[in-house]
Parts: sequence; C-alpha cells; structure tokens
Amino acid sequence: MAKPADSYCLLSCLFVLFVSCTSAAKNDQDKQVYIVYMGALPARVDYMPMSHHTSILQEVTGASSIESRLVRNYKRSFNGFAAWLTESERQILAKMENVVSVFPSKILKLQTTASWDFVGLKKGKRAKRNPSIESDTIIGVIDSGVDPLSDSFSDKGFGPPPKKWKGVCQGTKHFSCNNKVIGARNYTPKTKGVPHSAIDNMGHGSHTASTAAGNAVNDVSFYGLANGTARGGVPGARIAVYKVCDIVLKGCNTDGILSAFDDAIGDNVDLITISVGDQNGLPFEVDTIAIGAFHAMAKGILTVNSAGNNGPDPSTVTSVAPWIFTVGASNTNRAFVTKVVLGDGKTVGRSVNTFDLKGTKYPIVYGRSASSHCDAASAEFCSAGCLDRKLVSGKIVMCDSGRNVEEAKYMGAVASIVRSSAADTADVFSFPVSVLSGHAYDVVLSYMNSTKNPIAAVLKSETVFNQKAPVVASYSSRGPNPIVPDILKPDITAPGSEIIAAYSPTIPPSIADTRHLKYSILSGTSMSCPHVAGVAAYVKTFHPRWSPSMIQSAIMTTAWQMNASTWMPDEFAYGAGHVNPLAAIHPGLVYEANKADHIAFLCGLNYSGKNLRLISGENNSCTKAQSKSLPRNLNYPSMTAQVPAKKPFKVTFRRTVTNVGTSSTTYKAKVVGSKLNVEVIPNVFSFKSMREKKSFTVTVSGQGLGDEKPVVSSQLIWSDGVHFVRSPIVVYAAN
Repeated sequence: MAKPADSYCLLSCLFVLFVSCTSAAKNDQDKQVYIVYMGALPARVDYMPMSHHTSILQEVTGASSIESRLVRNYKRSFNGFAAWLTESERQILAKMENVVSVFPSKILKLQTTASWDFVGLKKGKRAKRNPSIESDTIIGVIDSGVDPLSDSFSDKGFGPPPKKWKGVCQGTKHFSCNNKVIGARNYTPKTKGVPHSAIDNMGHGSHTASTAAGNAVNDVSFYGLANGTARGGVPGARIAVYKVCDIVLKGCNTDGILSAFDDAIGDNVDLITISVGDQNGLPFEVDTIAIGAFHAMAKGILTVNSAGNNGPDPSTVTSVAPWIFTVGASNTNRAFVTKVVLGDGKTVGRSVNTFDLKGTKYPIVYGRSASSHCDAASAEFCSAGCLDRKLVSGKIVMCDSGRNVEEAKYMGAVASIVRSSAADTADVFSFPVSVLSGHAYDVVLSYMNSTKNPIAAVLKSETVFNQKAPVVASYSSRGPNPIVPDILKPDITAPGSEIIAAYSPTIPPSIADTRHLKYSILSGTSMSCPHVAGVAAYVKTFHPRWSPSMIQSAIMTTAWQMNASTWMPDEFAYGAGHVNPLAAIHPGLVYEANKADHIAFLCGLNYSGKNLRLISGENNSCTKAQSKSLPRNLNYPSMTAQVPAKKPFKVTFRRTVTNVGTSSTTYKAKVVGSKLNVEVIPNVFSFKSMREKKSFTVTVSGQGLGDEKPVVSSQLIWSDGVHFVRSPIVVYAAN
C-alpha cells in the first residue's frame, strides 16, 4: 500500500479503505457484486466452467440472459465467478453443493533508487547476476497497470518472451506490449467516457513494477532531487501486468484481484507482487488475496504482499497468511529535509519540496489565528472552509495536521508548516511545505507567540545521506498477527520510504498539483513490497527449482538485524529483519512448507470439510493428527507463541531444516539476546548430502509475562562457520 502515515498525500485521498461495490443503475440498487468461489476446477475433460457458471446464474436468477449479471469467470487456476446478486440470491447460491463460499467484492487500498544500492544489490558487475535465467523470469504485477511508454519498460536489448509464457496482451489498442512488458490484462469495470485500458492512470502500478523489475534508466530525478539511476531489482526480468486498480474505482476491486490471480497462475508467471490490502486482517475464507495466493503457492508461485500502512498501532498488519510473504517498510540512509529558517534561527523538517522561494522570509500565521468563523480546534487543523483569505494570503500558515494543507494554498498562502506525530518520511506537496515533529513544531509556535512580527522561510529540500538506517517507518503496519497469533507478521522489512521510480505522466504527484512527470517519489509498504519481490526473483535466478517457502526462508533467515524500533516491540515491526539480497542466495539451510503442510496448518485452526475448501479449493478432509496440529508448528522460518498473561509458560516449536549449502557440514545451534529459557534439541547435527533434512525442537519457558514485559524475544542461529541461519523467537502475553 502507498502510504502516507498522516494521509495527506495524493494516494491517501484517492483510495478508500473499504467500500462494498454497489450498483449505479436504478434497477440494480438492491444488488451488489458477489464472488462465488467454487474451489478447484473439476478434473473432468468435458467440464466447461463458463457454461456451468451460466446455468447456475440462470437457475438462481430465473433469467434466460445473464449478460447484465455476470461480471467475470474464474476458469483457469480455480473455479468460480463474480456476479451482481440480491441478498436472497446470495443465500440460495451459498447453499448449493458445488459452491464453497459467496462473499461481497470490495474495494481495497493501494499500499509506494538508491534503495537497491542500500540493500547491497548494486548496479553492474558489483552484484553477481545470472542473466539468462533472469531474462526467463516473469514477475506478475497485480496493481493499477503501467505506463508502457516509460523508459523503465522499454524492450531495447530484450529477446522474445520466454517459451513458458502462456499469457496474452489485452491492454486495449492504446496499450502495446513488448519483449519487456510481455502481457497485460485489465479487470477494472468499464466507465462511460473513460478509456478502458491497462495503462496506469494512478501512477502506483508503474512505480511498483519498475521497482521490482524496471530497466536501469540514467539521470532520473524529481526536479533535481534524488538524481541518479532508477532501476529494479531484476532489470533483466519480464513483467506481466494485471490491472485491478483504477482512479475511477478509487481503489482495487476484489473480484478483479481473484481473477488476476487466476490468470497469472495460468499464464505461468514465476512470482506475484501485489501492493494492495484491506483496512484490517481478514479471515482466510473471505480474503481474496489469501485465496489466490494459496492457489499460487500450490503451483510453485510465491506471492509477495504489502503489510499495510496503519502503523505504528499494534495488530494492524493486513497480510496475515503464512503462504504469503508479508513486507513491512523501512527507510534508507538517504532522506529529504526541508529547513524552516526562523527570524532567530532554524529547525529541520521533512518533505519533498522542489519549490524555491529563494530564502525569502514571510510572516507566519497560525491556523487558529487565521479564522474568524470556525472553532479553535478546526482552525488549528486548517480545516476546509476555516481559513480567512485576508489573514492568510502572502503568509506561511501553520497547521496542526497535513490533512488540509492544500486549503492554505487555496486561500493564498505562500507556504505551510505542519505538525506530524511521525515526521520520519518526506511527502510530495503542490507548494512549499515543511513537516515538523511535534517538538520542532512547538519550537516554531513558541517563537511565533513570543515575537511581535514573526517571520520565517521554507527552503527548498536538500538530500542528506547520514540518517540512521534501516529503521522501520512509523506508518508500516505492525503485528501481532490479528488472525493467527502464533504466526509472526510482517515477515521481513525492505526500503519503502521516499522511493523514486516510474510514474504515470498523466497524474500529478500530489493534490492540487499542476506538474506532470515520468518519475516520482512515493512512500509506503507498497514500495517495500516490490523490493522484496525483486529480491525473491533475484534468488530464484540462482535457484530456479526452489519452492516459494524455500525462497521466503532464504530471505528471512539471512536478513539484517534491525535497529531497535521506538514504536513497539521490534519483531512485530520488522519480522525477521531487513532484506539482504546477496546473503539470501546462499542461506545454508531452509525451512520448507508445501501445500500439504499448509492444509495441516488450516486443520489445526479448525478448518475442516467445506470450511477447508474455502481456502484450498479441494475436497480435503483433516486427519485426526492434522486436527491436533498446532499452528506454531508449521515449518516456518520464525517462531511465535501467544501465552496466557502473568502465568508460567512452556511452549515447544517443532521445525525441520533442509541443507542447501554444502554436502558435508556440521551445524551448531546458538541462542542470542535471550531473556527466556530456551532449549534446542538436538543442538548439533551433521549433514552428509544436499537436500538432506534434520528435525529439532525449541522449548521456551518463563515465569510469566505481564504489563511491564508483555513481549520477549530471542534469536536462534544455526551456523556451520560459513552460514548463519537466524530465526526470531517471539513470545507474548495475550490481552
């Protein structure tokens, strides 16, 4: 999801958090779009899914023609359809034998390059590459489309698409695929007067696609800021575009998302990146991303998903399934600062300000003092309709929030200074703005209140490279996992703040902006997600036969340990740590979990019979052993347990590692940073061959966790002297 934390940049105003699709037609006001999920496709050769879907709809609606009802079919990788239904029709469908579930389609929220140098994946020969396999790697991008004319998506130097590719180019006549962008599909509804195309009309999809796999483009900047080369993690890879988000929708439709997964799996992509999510974590049976990603995992395709932008509050992570690789956001060592020069000194704020006022000082006015017809609280926030043009024009306006900063511009202000509770990320505005932390903002207020004629200047942004990094961004959603408490989420962290990448030149970079540009700066877990997708693709170029869980494990267990978060317990902010691409291609050991393991995991969560089909799509039944399995014993690279508060506890994790390092080696276990009693059995084991497996248990005990210490953690490291395979261990008290 593209940020920002205080929801005052363009994207947060464009995208709604959670809206059910409803009909605009007069005759359809009692209907809405429902997803009718029917599980796995029948194995019968004579089965025709579209005919079956049509007959079902005709039976339920009583209509001979269902053209106005049917929205889309799911027919390639799993079975089902989306249609306009009344509540009574939904109830009838839900009771049908072949129907697994019926749930409403929603509008989800989007979540936005020195960053690649920062993580160690440097340009040219400084990073080991496997060019021929990279060129055969296909990344499916489920987002808002791309700008096919961007240099980031040029096919200069590319050969024909990989032979394994089974997709098509259906981006309309205005969208041309090439040997870089090898396929395009559009799932957004047609709107009268608006071109129906896979072309990006939001900027978000171009940004995420180019971050993952865009070409190296020299001399890119945002009006002189962040000048350098913009490139993706795997610039030699191919891109398949699946457009589900649109500016008319103000978000992304979930029936389209499920259809995009259906096609991406059938098109034979190698991995999927989707920087989209709901406002809250959802149960798996109504989570379209979880359902689609499960089918992708079963076909050997890793899904990388953004964690969400609702941090720093706890349990805000929205991507919670263990078969999805969930990504939080962090900063890099580069930052954009916008200085505020007062009459008696200066203070430093954050924003992407390319407007040059030449250092000229202007009178300062506080929003509360610039209103004659609003209550004080509304005026302090510069709320719409509160500011008096006569009191604002030609001045710098101070606003207690950035949400309404454009109101100050509209009323004639030359610049604005705004307060943020988390001024750790720079955002783009349409006129000079500096975002200050609470303390810095209060310094300016104090100066203004103690000075007869206070003046200040808002300077053009500067780029600095000395900030502490990596640190988790305040907006990045945190755990604990709200759906499965014993699975740690997010899994990993990657650069997500102030990322420059391709953008749509038809869309201004901020609200009320008149500028148009090909590259822009965005922040959010939307931007960190394609970084990890790029790293996953990079790892896959060295290990083409590795399963999704092996790739995820390699990235998690080789991650950098992060700087301590000031917001909440560390692992709930950054998971296993910060992505480290070069180490991930040589992890030594990996934790594997296949489809059967995930089905056992679901059985342990009391999914059974039809409920189990909600996710797997198959007529699986849980064995007695599977029903007794504990979610924390899924063979996952991290270990997490929720325990009763203020009571002694003892929990055991069961894990199995696979040797992918050297054929003859011995690993020893070490527990570091522990405030727990941790026992690993066995704590030494020797491998004699590649792909050999070894199992062990980790038992954690303690005297009880309470209000003062609700969370404790340790690190388990398996090492043979060359490889260091690190897994976080987190135990926390239930509320």
